[in-house]
Amino acid sequence: MRALVLVGFMGAGKTSVGRALSTQLGWRFEDLDDRVQAREGRTVPEIFRDAGEAEFRRAEHAALRELLAEAENGPPLILALGGGAFIQAENAALVKGFETPTVFLDAPPEELWRRCTADPVARPLRRDQREFRDLYDLRKPRYQQAQLCIQTGSRTVGEVVNEILESLSLRGAAPGKER
Repeated sequence: MRALVLVGFMGAGKTSVGRALSTQLGWRFEDLDDRVQAREGRTVPEIFRDAGEAEFRRAEHAALRELLAEAENGPPLILALGGGAFIQAENAALVKGFETPTVFLDAPPEELWRRCTADPVARPLRRDQREFRDLYDLRKPRYQQAQLCIQTGSRTVGEVVNEILESLSLRGAAPGKER
């Protein structure tokens, strides 16, 4: 296993769980949105505002391609995708072609909304609660195509990490070693 990809809606815990998995396994962690921002020299909200969602999706796909290429010959990678990345057919195909496990982190939409509104991170597609729920409902069938679904609602990051490690038989794997 060269990588593990976390997918799910905004607020599902992809970054928090990804960082904790990275620490537990001794693998490198990358957040796709952070890579996009570094490559583009501006924040995700700035890209949406200045160039639109289509330009953001183009930059996102290029960053995903770059990260998967790095994982192919580099150290193992825990990769947290942005909420809309796995929804894009070309990104889902790229991840599938890399033959790496995908984990859908999910929680009830009401909890996702609460987490997002409590988080100071600017999210261009978080507008009002009704639109938020509609977007979640629209995206969920694609997220469910991941190989593993883990509920994060009312659970600690540690509990979620433990379930992922057990489900993928990674418990006790030496840092940086696949099992």
